[in-house]
Amino acid sequence: MSDGLLEAAGLHAYYGSSHILHGVDFHIARGEALALMGRNGTGKTTLIRSMLGLVPLRHGQVRVRGRDMTGAPTHRLARSGIAYVPEGRGIFPTLSVKENLLMAARPGADGRRDWTLERVLHTFPRLAERLGHGGGQLSGGEQQMLTIGRALMTHPDLLILDEATEGLAPLIAREIWRIVRDIRECGIATVIVDKNHSAVTAVTDRAMILVKGRVVFDGTAEAVRDDSELVLKYLGV
Repeated sequence: MSDGLLEAAGLHAYYGSSHILHGVDFHIARGEALALMGRNGTGKTTLIRSMLGLVPLRHGQVRVRGRDMTGAPTHRLARSGIAYVPEGRGIFPTLSVKENLLMAARPGADGRRDWTLERVLHTFPRLAERLGHGGGQLSGGEQQMLTIGRALMTHPDLLILDEATEGLAPLIAREIWRIVRDIRECGIATVIVDKNHSAVTAVTDRAMILVKGRVVFDGTAEAVRDDSELVLKYLGV
């Protein structure tokens, strides 16, 4: 069986008449951690959402573990072991922390049940202290932890984090990066979008940079860290 977990070839996607993705190829292997990078408006979120069936594709193919999933409904991709933490987090504000977590609980695609409620609360001690609080009562950082914890309750093989630390205080952001490292060590593949290029390349194996809906770099995260000219050219403000 191929080592490819999520793969895409020749993706073209539009918002109305605006051509956003221009023939993008993508792949992530089992257990790999990928930084998806680029300035605002370069197509990062569109790429994620198009692979997950949330944005219609005009052209291209999407495969999960080598199986063609082009145009498949989003729930089928979720059931295949892909969990998505969107930029807006998408928690249920009127449900308690415990209810938000338990409503997502299900075995993994291979039947795994190792991410129990107890394990998630051990990973996110702040959530354990706020188990009865409503989702809407949590701080932004706590909501991000809740969303990641809820994703882990689905026992994913791939976790996609869009704007992992956007708007979070530095102390909370450091806690999120610690959690990302712990998830990596568990063998879960991760795709991470974040504006802090030094932080995201410190916890990933590979980096992919988009400019105007095209891939301009696909290589090691270390290469990005070591190339200040590349960072200035494609990621600088």
